[in-house]
Amino acid sequence: MEIATASMDDVDTIVDLWVRLAESQRTHGSHLFGDRNRTAVRETVVQRVVAENVRIARIDRQVVGFVMVTIDSGRYEQDETRGIIENIFVEPVHRSQGVGSELLDTAEELLREDGAEILALEAMADNESARQFYRAHGYAPHRIELEKPTENDTL
Repeated sequence: MEIATASMDDVDTIVDLWVRLAESQRTHGSHLFGDRNRTAVRETVVQRVVAENVRIARIDRQVVGFVMVTIDSGRYEQDETRGIIENIFVEPVHRSQGVGSELLDTAEELLREDGAEILALEAMADNESARQFYRAHGYAPHRIELEKPTENDTL
């Protein structure tokens, strides 16, 4: 396995993987559409590739996973510089082989080099396997997002 900095030649492959990620997360309650967001996510992927903030995992020259990162630069000042792992995805057939761990380790190192003091990522509350993976790598809940439909029996 090889972890490499993504290039513009990898953009379409990364977008395809992101679409698969988004579609798979719908089974865990995500409201995000995969293919309907292809154009918007392509723009984001291009931005991150140009900034050298995307890493890919290759096995036998085939891209089998990716991770995207950024430094939180919101409009609010914070007491810590937050590195955000925006997306991480490994083809299901290559999971539990260390690919995700290598991508995560690489993302964390990249963010530390960029000045991050804390690292943050999101996982769907219903995606227990992702939450276990992140817990095994030292991540703990920091914020909890709550939601409910506008029409329900508690109104």
